[in-house]
Amino acid sequence: MKSLNLYHIPFKQIFRQIKEGFPHYEYDFKKHAINLLDDNYDPIGFLRLPLHISINESLQLINDENVVIYLSIESGNAAICVMEGKENIYHTTFGAYMTRKKQGFSQIKYLNKKGKSRAGSRVRLNATTMFFENINATLTELFEDHDFDRIALNCNNTLIPYLYNSKEPCPFDKKDEKLYKIPLHIPHSNYTNLDAAIKKLMAPILSFDEKHEELFSSFSLNDD
Repeated sequence: MKSLNLYHIPFKQIFRQIKEGFPHYEYDFKKHAINLLDDNYDPIGFLRLPLHISINESLQLINDENVVIYLSIESGNAAICVMEGKENIYHTTFGAYMTRKKQGFSQIKYLNKKGKSRAGSRVRLNATTMFFENINATLTELFEDHDFDRIALNCNNTLIPYLYNSKEPCPFDKKDEKLYKIPLHIPHSNYTNLDAAIKKLMAPILSFDEKHEELFSSFSLNDD
């Protein structure tokens, strides 16, 4: 797949060119992407949209100042950012002692493999419990203060149950229609890396198979 950055093209122009060149497009709300189809309705590419904008199925721009909460979680570290349009209006981070020092993997993964619970293990599990309770308490306060248009989440499957089964309830459900899985690798869940990912997600990215490159020549694009 070839990926091209459309940051330099106004959204209205992008949407006009899509409707003219790919009339069988489909908007996928969950992935916040426009799937581009050929005359046989076979997929030939897609346009990933930034979360700060919202559109309807006719590709009309509804809003470009969406309020979005971004959450990235890994064992022992988490970061939250709140964006209003392109402006970062809040951010915070969390840390906890959840990793076995010698082995270097999380206590959660260790117990899943070994089923043991010694004194050190209990300390790490208590830290894990507090870690997710603190995250959810902060999320709850933010959800009381803001009406979020989208919830962007980066969290591996091992930790997901701890987020939703915490004694402090998560303010959104895992089936919430606003949920958006962050489609980028975030190496560490800290503010610097989450902020860098958000900046990348602000650009509309067009991806397509190179054998269809001629169909996309009208965009006059630069490589991402």
